[in-house]
Amino acid sequence: MITGTIISMEQALSMTYATLRFVQLGWRVIKVEATPHHPGALPGDPNRYIGSVVADEGRRSYFVAPNVGKESIALNLKSEEGQAALARIIKELQADVFCCNTLPARYEELGISYHRLKQVKPDLIWAGISAMGPDYPDAAGYDPAIQAMAGFMDVTGSADGPPTLSGIPLVDLKAGDEVFSNVWMALAERAVNGTGKRIDVSMVQSAASWLITLLPLIDFGCEDWELGRCGNEHRKFVPTNAYPTRDGAVLLAIGSDALWQRLVSLPRFAGVANDVRSTNQGRVADRHAIHTDIAAATKAHTTEEVVGDLKQARIPHAPIRTVREAMELAAISDKLTSTTTPDGTVVRMQPSAVDTGFEKSHFSFPPQYGEHTEAVLREVGYGPDEITALNRQGAIAGPDAITPRNDTQEKVGT
Repeated sequence: MITGTIISMEQALSMTYATLRFVQLGWRVIKVEATPHHPGALPGDPNRYIGSVVADEGRRSYFVAPNVGKESIALNLKSEEGQAALARIIKELQADVFCCNTLPARYEELGISYHRLKQVKPDLIWAGISAMGPDYPDAAGYDPAIQAMAGFMDVTGSADGPPTLSGIPLVDLKAGDEVFSNVWMALAERAVNGTGKRIDVSMVQSAASWLITLLPLIDFGCEDWELGRCGNEHRKFVPTNAYPTRDGAVLLAIGSDALWQRLVSLPRFAGVANDVRSTNQGRVADRHAIHTDIAAATKAHTTEEVVGDLKQARIPHAPIRTVREAMELAAISDKLTSTTTPDGTVVRMQPSAVDTGFEKSHFSFPPQYGEHTEAVLREVGYGPDEITALNRQGAIAGPDAITPRNDTQEKVGT
């Protein structure tokens, strides 16, 4: 597996997730975090301070999983000295990739523009995530806002309910995946032609690329319901829905007329069949009545009984599990990654997205804010007096920049 070095001015989730995927493959990722703006300010990645305290004030529960296996340096990129340090780190470490997810309007001010950094290392691959790309330099990108902007919320939730956010930050993760895949493509191109590349990922554009089952319908003259909220239904394949059982719920998915025939051949579901429903077109027209009839059949039986029938008939289905229950599935539990807290507690985390044979399964605990600032500076040739001067000038910072807060959140496990 090819590995390399990424310098990433990242915060929150989108870019942090992108670089985590490289960490999982054994890459070195150095996280660049901002120095405090004023006394008492919370420095660095805001996600450090979200959730319950796990190790210390700057490493709370929401921060852990996306930041395992990384190093942290704290630079004041508003200063010439901080920008010079960043350039020197990129050059001396022969960084392969620079990443950022800040406003495009700030690229020049912070000395992180592609134009500037490619002068430091001409074959550098530069990747940025922003709300709507560099054509909209002042637009801030937040997952919930982009879900709303891109139409996701309008098609999520019950038909008679309000627009609804996804239960996971889909847009952040989609944008991160786009950085991951496009950086690999740029690495392949560089191996052939020796040149670097600029990659701009627009959160709203990448989100809209997932409207493949909806957006084209507009020019086909679709009806409004085809673009609206439909709960757990599938708009085109009926019946696909979640149905109540005596002790829970089960999702079944009928994607063809052959599957429908298998379903209604089961004694429990024989009563939902008629001539109109023998084709998907007929079932779409009669979808409301079908859902009512199937729900009446399933709620009279336990989940285990219904699942047993569906499994026997080879019909796509799944009991609806909680996240806790999903983690216990062998297909997931056998693939989980992990980290170990400073007090020795092993924490299970999400699996890698794909088995490649190269990915790691256990990672070092996320770094303290600025934990590696001095070590990285020494690595690229800064002497003790120079590092002291940078500290005095406010161009760098270390873990002591975080002051514990006096609040009501307690450490996990205590």
